[in-house]
Amino acid sequence: MTPKPLLRWVLFLTLLLTVDLMWGQCVMCKAVAEDSAEDGSLGRGLNAGILYLMAVPYVILGFFAWFVLRKRKEAASEGH
Repeated sequence: MTPKPLLRWVLFLTLLLTVDLMWGQCVMCKAVAEDSAEDGSLGRGLNAGILYLMAVPYVILGFFAWFVLRKRKEAASEGH
């Protein structure tokens, strides 16, 4: 087997074996949402969590873009 098909099989098997874990997390969110609905703080807490989870990839991507641009500028200034 070449590396690409092997990688595809490993990825497929990993996803297949972790499906139950992923659904388990959905159940946890639902349980927390139902419990906090009784307190009236459902929207605030759930929205804050969603915004936090949404922001992390953008921060990482922004840092990576800044790092790459900085390295390019350094390489360009050394070339002149």
